[in-house]
Amino acid sequence: MRSPQAFFSRRSLLKGAGASLLALGARPALAATPDAGFTTLRARKASAQLLPEAEPATEVWAYEGMVPGPILRVPQGKSVKALLRNELDQDTSIHWHGIRIDNAMDGVVGLTQNGVKPGEDFAYEFTAPDAGTYWYHPHNRSWEQVARGLYGVLIVEESDPPQVERDIALVVDDWRLNEAGAIDEASMGSLHDRAHAGRLGNVLTLNGADIWEQPVRSGERIRLRLISTANARIMRLRLEEHNPWLIALDGQPVTPSPLAGGEIRLAPGQRADLMIDMELDPGSSAAISEVSAQGRLVAGHFLYHESEVVRSQPLDAPIALPAGKLPERTDTQGALEVPLLMEGGAMGGLTGAVYKGELLGIQELARNHGMAWAFNGIAGRTPEPLFEVEKGRPVVLRMVNETSWPHGIHIHGHHAQVFAPGEATPWRDTHLLDPQEEVAVAFVADNPGKWMIHCHMLEHQAAGMGTWFHVKG
Repeated sequence: MRSPQAFFSRRSLLKGAGASLLALGARPALAATPDAGFTTLRARKASAQLLPEAEPATEVWAYEGMVPGPILRVPQGKSVKALLRNELDQDTSIHWHGIRIDNAMDGVVGLTQNGVKPGEDFAYEFTAPDAGTYWYHPHNRSWEQVARGLYGVLIVEESDPPQVERDIALVVDDWRLNEAGAIDEASMGSLHDRAHAGRLGNVLTLNGADIWEQPVRSGERIRLRLISTANARIMRLRLEEHNPWLIALDGQPVTPSPLAGGEIRLAPGQRADLMIDMELDPGSSAAISEVSAQGRLVAGHFLYHESEVVRSQPLDAPIALPAGKLPERTDTQGALEVPLLMEGGAMGGLTGAVYKGELLGIQELARNHGMAWAFNGIAGRTPEPLFEVEKGRPVVLRMVNETSWPHGIHIHGHHAQVFAPGEATPWRDTHLLDPQEEVAVAFVADNPGKWMIHCHMLEHQAAGMGTWFHVKG
């Protein structure tokens, strides 16, 4: 096994190889509309060419045999109808990450539904209220099932989207492979990963490809939807030689702003929509690189057509997305204030925590139960919620990261904005906290049901960083 702390690449052995998979943006989307009936998503074993073509394919778990799985596209306000068919040998489910949907469709095994057993089906049907970029993945043993490739993209389309020539979804992931090119089984769910940064991969893919290559034409305008499906790595993507504008975060519109240096940082589960004018000359090539680890790793290219030019000047049309349904800012008058203290992990000061109603020392928690983290002194999801709140009441969640590691905190069923009185901050469903950072987020608890709050570094969730809240009414 090579070190997962930094990516390795065998691309230098095969110069120019590796663009064997179709760009996800070019794949035919699977419509999920009332007229089309249910789209079947079979969770099954499959093979994917994650490394250059001369190297072995990798056995993965995938929806419909594709990594990433099929794109589901639906107009805003219409129904998503998907039939999960479990052809694996363990229970699974589908969580629709970031969608403010009916609680029964949230896909959290043990909280909103039972696990879908091998050989069984489960029908998901819900209205997509918010336009934007979302994704779907299991919420049972997600630390394993996502790491093996079970995820896909859900796009909810605006009724009046900005004008572009191409609308491309780009999924970034890292995989931990052994020297044979297979998923490293020995380290799956290891206590080391649980107590440190999580499962960091050593091979990077864009849309499942070792090198992703996207044909473009000079003068085109492209909407690029970035989705991080990594188990734990915080990605820093750089779109070289271009000047992208940020237009949405986690599916929600933001005031367009240029990305300094063409770089964006994404925690696991986060998304960002970019608008890019392809301003290079015909025949040019521009790299997409990842720079979070040691050095710069080229992961893909925009390849300009040798002669075709769409326009000589940038398109004179707005790039801002239509306003979303969420208000500009949260009215926190009468808010329920809830603390969320994060403790534990390697180099942390946690000496013990309550687990299944019993106070245990950290050694027993780790060795006997695989627990390494705690929310408010409690490790793992409990029968009682972190808090209960009446429908419509504002909540201010005061998060404090007293650990030596970053955490991406995902709130199900709601979007929240960083609490800054008098300011309108972006709405997000996943908030990244660096070590020793404190962040308060605010939202209105307007979606009834039982909703998880957890770290989307998936090994951290499995090792104690998971809780839930109940919206009554």
